[in-house]
Amino acid sequence: MNSTTSTPTTSIDSLTLEVTDIAAAERFYAAFGLGDRVRLRASEAPTSGFRGFSLSLTVSRPADVRGFVDAALEAGATALKPVSKSFWGYGGVVQAPDGTIWKIATSEKKDTGPATGEIDEMVLLIGAADVAESKQFYVGQGLRVTKSFGRKYVEFATAESSPVKLALYGRRALAKDVGVPVDGTGSHRIALGTTGAAFTDPDGFAWEEA
Repeated sequence: MNSTTSTPTTSIDSLTLEVTDIAAAERFYAAFGLGDRVRLRASEAPTSGFRGFSLSLTVSRPADVRGFVDAALEAGATALKPVSKSFWGYGGVVQAPDGTIWKIATSEKKDTGPATGEIDEMVLLIGAADVAESKQFYVGQGLRVTKSFGRKYVEFATAESSPVKLALYGRRALAKDVGVPVDGTGSHRIALGTTGAAFTDPDGFAWEEA
């Protein structure tokens, strides 16, 4: 595992989901409680199956997990994995009407109080074809590794101004984790905004000048 304290020179400044129906997506994310954490723009780019990523919300209590999952389901999301306890904590997975997969989780297994309604952290998990290759690519782009477990999982440092943490997971492992088949083709339907220069990573995820 690697850890340093330097500030990353590249980070996610904004996150844009590409959707076919802007108005419907705005209604969903308002009801889901994400506020301005994600941006939306219209897209008709062909896409099918697993898009190669998921977004995770880390919260402090099981009551918060249930609160966010219930809000998502009431707003039209589909349950991929019901809320439950596991060896790592407590969580559930839903798929938004626009197709984006969201995992809501906490490391706490016992209820310690009512829901706070707060999000501690949002993480973009990219399902990489080759985690080691993608890790080296991102290091070359100026991102700093904070956790690295071989070809299984990599986590990068997050700048204070960044609304999203970036992590890499194997594509097949990520699909299994969120409860969907691994197959998928077409657009990822997501764009990452950065204050640096635009680039595209080895898995086809586009970083745009914010």
